[in-house]
Amino acid sequence: MTTWQGWHRFATTDPPAPPRPGDPPRSIEERLAYHSSFVTIRTPAISQLAAQVRTLMILGRHQQTTARPSLIVTGPAAAGKTTALLNVGRTCHLAHTRKNPAPPGSAHAVVPVAYVLVPPGATAKTLVTEFARYLGIPVTARMTQTQITDAVCHTYAAAGVQLVLIDEIHRLNPRTTTGAQTADLLKDLTERLPATFVYAGINVTDTPLFTGVRGAQLAGRATLVDCGPLPARHGTRQPFRDVITDIENNLDLQQHKPGILPRHAPYLHQRTAGRIGSLTRLIRQAAITAICDGTECITKAALHAVRLDHLAETHHRPRGR
Repeated sequence: MTTWQGWHRFATTDPPAPPRPGDPPRSIEERLAYHSSFVTIRTPAISQLAAQVRTLMILGRHQQTTARPSLIVTGPAAAGKTTALLNVGRTCHLAHTRKNPAPPGSAHAVVPVAYVLVPPGATAKTLVTEFARYLGIPVTARMTQTQITDAVCHTYAAAGVQLVLIDEIHRLNPRTTTGAQTADLLKDLTERLPATFVYAGINVTDTPLFTGVRGAQLAGRATLVDCGPLPARHGTRQPFRDVITDIENNLDLQQHKPGILPRHAPYLHQRTAGRIGSLTRLIRQAAITAICDGTECITKAALHAVRLDHLAETHHRPRGR
């Protein structure tokens, strides 16, 4: 998805559809494929991010003199940051292309969203080259960083990019010379491109990104969206149980009875520490196992038999394991 063709394919491909009452039963292979891709569960973080992005894009629409306000999505690993980022990007892409379709016969599609990954050990030149690669802007070894940046800014503005999603932002360290230059490049891009920038990274507030002069500039322009673990309870609400219910309602198992998984919310919260990524992986693996072994339902014993990701297994091992 770090090229326009890949992103366009992702954004315009219909997401997996849950089973609907009255539909004919799907084959085993179809149901295995469905649980492999699965639906995107709308978590509180996704709802908050969507609302913030919509508001900030309107806020910055006619801003000309300074960089538009931006967003930073932060949280631990396996907390659903990238999922939230991609979901909001897809929504923006579809909404914009519906309102602004390419003219008939036009060879150029509307490009409302760009998605860029910060490469490991990023320098300013390697990062701006990733921006160029997204839109297929030709880059030669002889080109300077300034020349590539000018080409990126010109092409992105001409293409109408309105939302720039930058993932793995925690890879930047402004305390190093190359990191500082890369942070300056991002600041330059936010001032030159008529777009809203959204950054995502692991525990960004604990990294050097928010310290020093450059960090203060970033923090002063960015709203923070926390994709932290969901609490078991929040006042009178039970957000973690609500997410489990949504996941269960979207399963495609022939013998699974609704309400079984929400009853195991305390156990699931202990195993996953409230991380949405770990939770969805655990339930999807259990569903795939249930299809393969013919049980077609998920029990606590089946959940217990699934090995979690290493992070969850190491730090949140339940009693008796």
